[in-house]
Amino acid sequence: MRLRTVAAATACAATAFAITTAAPINPAGAAPAVTTAALALARQTLPAGDGWGSAGTGTTGGSAAAPADIRVATDRSSLIAALGGDNVANRTNATPKIVFIAGRIDANTDDTGNPLSCGNYADPEYDLAAYLATYDPATWGRVAPSGPLEDARVRSARNQTDRIRINVGPNTTIIGLGRTAKLAGANLILDRVSNVIVRNLSFEDAYDCFPAWTPTDGAEGNWNSLHDTLTLTAATNVWVDHNTFTDGSNQDATQPVYFGRPYQVHDGLFDIIRGSDYVTASWNNLFEHDKTMLIGSTNTPGVDVGKLRVTLHHNRFANVGQRAPRVRFGQVDVYNNYFYETDEDVYSYSWGVGVQSAIYAENNFLLRSADIPLDAVVFDWGGTAMTEIGTLARIGTQRPVPVSLLAEYNATHEPDLGSDAGWVPTLRSGGVDPTAAVPGRVSARAGAGKL
Repeated sequence: MRLRTVAAATACAATAFAITTAAPINPAGAAPAVTTAALALARQTLPAGDGWGSAGTGTTGGSAAAPADIRVATDRSSLIAALGGDNVANRTNATPKIVFIAGRIDANTDDTGNPLSCGNYADPEYDLAAYLATYDPATWGRVAPSGPLEDARVRSARNQTDRIRINVGPNTTIIGLGRTAKLAGANLILDRVSNVIVRNLSFEDAYDCFPAWTPTDGAEGNWNSLHDTLTLTAATNVWVDHNTFTDGSNQDATQPVYFGRPYQVHDGLFDIIRGSDYVTASWNNLFEHDKTMLIGSTNTPGVDVGKLRVTLHHNRFANVGQRAPRVRFGQVDVYNNYFYETDEDVYSYSWGVGVQSAIYAENNFLLRSADIPLDAVVFDWGGTAMTEIGTLARIGTQRPVPVSLLAEYNATHEPDLGSDAGWVPTLRSGGVDPTAAVPGRVSARAGAGKL
């Protein structure tokens, strides 16, 4: 297990110090250095007034961590250890802690770091070819799969979930060390926790080896997968800042087609669900993915009512298919984001106006392909209204023009969506940039490695 503890003197003079190591931290034997500058970044808290994440008790993460609770993780095992030592119990480990991630951590590995494939997770009774032959709608019909093969698929999926789902406890800061920190194949999950900060990480390709066939999902049925790269479920006071989210080289477009539908091995990039509240997501780069960001997972009123208050500012959404974001119930402030949509083959919509949602969109910039119509950006998922102010849109290198994407939607759809979300954001400590400045500022600063 490769785990390093910052042993002393975080109050030393402002000079670089290295993490003491009893064994090589990587195959080359070089220990990553944690400078006082890196430690200062790790102890940062969400500024007062910076979005919904600053409401309530505010978001301080692991800023109060004692020296013994500041660690560097370089593989899955050391990450679990740094978060508390036991992946299940870590969810309730409220000790203030700072976890630096150094280099690439692959969740699809065993406890000694050996890679795991889908075959390693597969139940002995599961076989994809047999599954496809058994549940083909032409013979099985349009009813949910059941029986031994479906049971074996569920067991296989559980095997992978137990390995790649990484639980994070309260009062935690997870931060990438340097410019190359990456979590690959992992579903980092904040489940019923509060006060967490996630910064300067690349999240990549949380693929599901065993997607579920749902024949009643839509007119033709769909394959559905389990794992997001980052999931907030009943989480409160969270700051997600300067991260990169993508599928990497395992793009949805390269997946096979079964039963006439794409074999979908990805779910969300960054989902905020089940009564999560007081979240700020800032300066992130989310690109080349389909189901990008879901805020609220059900149309049924319940724990989400009065919650799901989220601020999205200075994020880049680039060639994502949909859900940027899709919102239910929450008051969601969407300002100064850069929407870069030039791939009409994957594009569906950006702003999903769902049941009892209240999106307030201000000074966002849209760069689009001419083949993506302006009336496609907003989609009505059972909502009634949203507020939109100050949008600029541009095709290619043409001159940006002011546009109301809501008005464009209403011009071609019935019934109209109203133009007043019923609230006005106040938590914007940094102010709102002119829309014309958004592409340059966001492109230069959003994503991992740019803190």
